[in-house]
Amino acid sequence: MGVSQVAQGYTQEEWIDYDEVFSPVVIIKAIRLFLAYASFKEFVVYRMDVKSDFLYRKIEEYVYVWKPGFEDPNIPDRVYKVEKALYGLHQAPRAWHKGDILLVQVYVDDIIFGLTKKGLCIAFKKLMHEKVQISSIGELTFFLELQVKQKKDGIFISQYKYVEEIFKKFRFTEVKTASIPMETQKPLLKDEDGEEVDVHMYRSMIGSLMYLTSSRPDIMFAVCACARYQVNPKVSHLHAVKRIFRYLKGQPKLGLWYPKDSPFDLVAYTDSDYAGASLDRKSTTGGCQFLGCRLISWQCKKQTVVANSTTEAEYVAASSCCGQVLWIQNQLLDYGQVLTTAGEINAAKA
Repeated sequence: MGVSQVAQGYTQEEWIDYDEVFSPVVIIKAIRLFLAYASFKEFVVYRMDVKSDFLYRKIEEYVYVWKPGFEDPNIPDRVYKVEKALYGLHQAPRAWHKGDILLVQVYVDDIIFGLTKKGLCIAFKKLMHEKVQISSIGELTFFLELQVKQKKDGIFISQYKYVEEIFKKFRFTEVKTASIPMETQKPLLKDEDGEEVDVHMYRSMIGSLMYLTSSRPDIMFAVCACARYQVNPKVSHLHAVKRIFRYLKGQPKLGLWYPKDSPFDLVAYTDSDYAGASLDRKSTTGGCQFLGCRLISWQCKKQTVVANSTTEAEYVAASSCCGQVLWIQNQLLDYGQVLTTAGEINAAKA
């Protein structure tokens, strides 16, 4: 029986066993941004999977390991010098990532890429085949639980299959539907005298819904509101979470549409309530950023400071939104795309 080639990277010490940490893990909003750019430039997105990706590059540092499950009785005190990167080492992703070209988005061993000139894509696939073992090459249809439909007039992103999975996981396949994800007249409270519920199940439900917000901004506010009570959830909080599932039951196939014929100007919106959190009287920031008609990112987060006025709460929200705008601009600069920016701040009512 073979031994798995996984190193215990958590035992490594910085500047002794490694110099720099690198994690080739793309964030979800970067995927949305890339797909939006693909719809704008009208090119096909492809996906490939790298087999045994960390085993191709030699590492520069001196790293020694014990070989698990084996000991030579003649030399029991000797260890093995690592020549190539292993899963688990801090420098493994950096060692593999060097020298790679045309990598648009990488999630460990999953790669999505695309270019306006199809010939370059073919050349890239051929080059990758020569360097490493590649599988699952084809047009992008599924990536990190995101379903991607590339059509003639745009790209549609959804998580319909994931919705079905969490319905089965939490046994909500036969629930009644709800028209909105959260009750507007009954805000969630701490409910100290309420009946307690299984905290592990509650957190699992919140985690599943949080990942679903990758393509469902319509449940973002409700999920974030329920997530604030994960320490000691009560029945009232569980009812609020179940309502989100009931809403999803009625709208399981909603997603994001990125049309090809939309302009590519960056428009950002932000807003804030004032002292809306019942636990600590902090304000909540909301915001969203568009490239033309393409929704790229959105936020719903309780502010870290207690605002003394509606104006202060709005400034905090605007600052957060500007950070998102700068991130989008910097990402697109890597694509060679320079953007014009328009902004709008909606004033919250006192």
